[in-house]
Amino acid sequence: MKSVLITGGNKGIGFATAKLLLQKGYYVYLGSRNTQNGAIAVEKLKSEGLTHVAYISIDITDNNSVKTVFKEIANKTDVLDILINNAGINGGNEPYTALEAKPEEFQAAFDVNVIGASRVTQTFIGLLKKSKEPRIVNLSTSVGSLALQSDPNWPAYEYAKYAVYAASKAALNMYTIHLAYELRDTNFKVNAVCPGLTATDFTFGNGGNVETAARRVVKYATIGKDGPTGKFFSEETNPETELIAW
Repeated sequence: MKSVLITGGNKGIGFATAKLLLQKGYYVYLGSRNTQNGAIAVEKLKSEGLTHVAYISIDITDNNSVKTVFKEIANKTDVLDILINNAGINGGNEPYTALEAKPEEFQAAFDVNVIGASRVTQTFIGLLKKSKEPRIVNLSTSVGSLALQSDPNWPAYEYAKYAVYAASKAALNMYTIHLAYELRDTNFKVNAVCPGLTATDFTFGNGGNVETAARRVVKYATIGKDGPTGKFFSEETNPETELIAW
């Protein structure tokens, strides 16, 4: 049975992604910083007959926490097939502008959205390398696209100016490119995926349903050997080609 680690899997897109992968026959390590919320999420999945799931208490901003989780998972399996870096924060208070955001707000966003993702990836890369078809998906956003943010014709140009969040996700996109490049001669597929504007706590309930977002994530988490790597996908922004400029 293939296995997957999902950070921030206790709610929203992470939870919907976990549910979909469980339905597809994967064993899911559901990561959550909040112990109670993580345990509740796992029990909810098990109550629906999805039993191949384990709660993992993880704070991706803490080295010791990530190392502890690695030991816990490594004691259960020799291989990790998929890593989904889903955990993320917006990092600031509205309007998140470049001139008004505080340095500590930028720091908080980068600690989770970039450094946290890289910390988890580096820690678990050894287990991932043992998979025949390892996959890494970094949850990104069209808001982090330099091309779109600088395009006055982009429909969201006037209102999607969240400097703190956007800057951190743009950095995550660049990290994805470099990671994919370094793994280019392997079986890894590493991509950044925008799930689209989705109605979760993160968006204050605005957007589409989480199932649609989860399907987008799972699509690239389970792509075949001929699939893309080192790319950014936003099906909501460009459904025909599914690929937009960074």
